[in-house]
Amino acid sequence: MTRVAAVDCGTNSIRLLVADADPATGELTDLDRRMTIVRLGQGVDRTGRLAPEALERTFAACREYAGVIKAHGAERLRFVATSASRDAENRDDFVRGVLDILGVEPEVISGDQEAEFSFTGATRELAGRDHLDKPYLVVDIGGGSTEFVVGDDHVRAARSVDVGCVRMTERHLVRDGAVTDPPTAEQVAAMRADIEAALDLAERTVPLREARTLVGLAGSVTSVSAIAQELPRYDSAAIHHSRVSRDRVREITDWLLASTHAERAAVPSLHPGRVDVIAAGALTLLSIMERTGAAEVVVSEHDILDGIAFHTAAEAR
Repeated sequence: MTRVAAVDCGTNSIRLLVADADPATGELTDLDRRMTIVRLGQGVDRTGRLAPEALERTFAACREYAGVIKAHGAERLRFVATSASRDAENRDDFVRGVLDILGVEPEVISGDQEAEFSFTGATRELAGRDHLDKPYLVVDIGGGSTEFVVGDDHVRAARSVDVGCVRMTERHLVRDGAVTDPPTAEQVAAMRADIEAALDLAERTVPLREARTLVGLAGSVTSVSAIAQELPRYDSAAIHHSRVSRDRVREITDWLLASTHAERAAVPSLHPGRVDVIAAGALTLLSIMERTGAAEVVVSEHDILDGIAFHTAAEAR
């Protein structure tokens, strides 16, 4: 067993997993798993730069995670950064800050690498489960980008496109510095058109409609599952490997797009950091299900973070 720490720093959140990993079996035993909403991608789509306050929120989370990693005595640490830091002109400021705090340089990975990690993390546990036929389509709806991966035991095709819950919200739903409450029909139509164009782009590379099982990852998807189950609080165990029908996703999406901030904030299972961006994330999920014809989505709490940990342990052999 190798004790590893994996950090996934995305556009909306930064997450830590400390786990004991057995590369021979692929088994991961969680020791600590946590998430902090830092909104690193704040304004990146518009300015092309990471905002100073977004960097400070991220560095504060890194300082907290450094203490957790040290307390658990992790032997190896891997820090992966995704969409927002790929896009930013001043990403060197981000790299230096992380290196100073955690002692490792963040890997600003490509979309294809991100897809590989996501697929590994999401599908290792699915083999042999009833009624989950291959090939899988793994969809990771992040804050700034969405990854599409089709594969059986290994990745066959992957594509990352610049559609995510934060990017779509900032691009289409913000007026005069605030999220429209609720959005207009014109705003929703423009956002839907943007998502459909991204799906056209993804489909040039990835055979989306060939997949037999749709697996959905990340906060937008898990939040939709929590809402669908009417959970009194966010419950990872109830959400992991839950299934949500396309009709239920459509119902939830329609409600989110017609709701006010206060109504969304009153949902007990919804993280406060997702209140303003969940409608865009849900619409992205619904658009994918309609494009592929998927009758349901299998929701996974295990995703890129688990893939990072698994690959880090395998490289230590």
